[in-house]
Amino acid sequence: MKSIFLTGDSGFVGSNLIKFLSSSCNFFIYDKKVIPEQIQDVVIHLAGKAHDLKNVSASYEYYKVNTELTKDIFDAFLASDAKVFITLSSVKAVADEVDGELTEDVIPNPFTHYGKSKLLAEKYILSQPIPDGKRVYILRPCMIHGPGNKGNLNLLYNLVSKGFPWPLGLFQNTRSYLSIENLCFIIKELIEREDIPSGVYNVADDVTLSTNEVIKMIAESKGKKARILNLSKNLIKVLARVGDLLKLPLNSERLQKLTESYIVSNVKINKALGKPLPVSSKEGLVRTFQSFSHNV
Repeated sequence: MKSIFLTGDSGFVGSNLIKFLSSSCNFFIYDKKVIPEQIQDVVIHLAGKAHDLKNVSASYEYYKVNTELTKDIFDAFLASDAKVFITLSSVKAVADEVDGELTEDVIPNPFTHYGKSKLLAEKYILSQPIPDGKRVYILRPCMIHGPGNKGNLNLLYNLVSKGFPWPLGLFQNTRSYLSIENLCFIIKELIEREDIPSGVYNVADDVTLSTNEVIKMIAESKGKKARILNLSKNLIKVLARVGDLLKLPLNSERLQKLTESYIVSNVKINKALGKPLPVSSKEGLVRTFQSFSHNV
């Protein structure tokens, strides 16, 4: 069994990854300090400061965790006998808005401290020479979802479940999602295979979906008909600005996140894997919605 030194075990991705790999790996959990003898085969760095949509976090918090901690963990990997290093960055390290399709070749230009802190960590890793026999992977996931997820999909689910109409029907978008099952599958492949080159990889499901399509899927999972309203875009934007001032659930940043088009190419990782992802985009979302239903 492989030995994995893991940070971020209590997070959404970490807790799911432990379940996914528990039968084939032993885990050593990072607890505020690096213990050299625990770093043997694989280092998976998931710990990070998540993007705060309420904008109450101090900027230094992002750099302390997302940049400096990543440097420390990566340095420990380089000094160890471990062969594989995997870290979760984010598509937001490249772009907060996407025109067309986001590939690994796009020149990074993040606007937020979250994105900038992730990019600095990437640059540090990529600036270091990789010793022979070691492999280093930087994964840039888009919106991750699955059982236990508490992000914007949960917000949408609660809205539809309570019978409220979706007021943003006029906002036409297409965006990428990432099922937690597919992410765990990819990480397992990177651990076990030596034929996948080191590098930066976008991670996303194969098929993009619009928010209106997701709303309809939620309604169908509840045996209901989706209620989608076509309210004026300008009115919605004014309400979002009011939300900025009053710290309401709907603010300008959340409105952008819910309605923007954000298409992430997964061609590079799919080509490297040479096999299909195990879960389709719709299948993964249905599983997520079913888990929400069980928690109601």
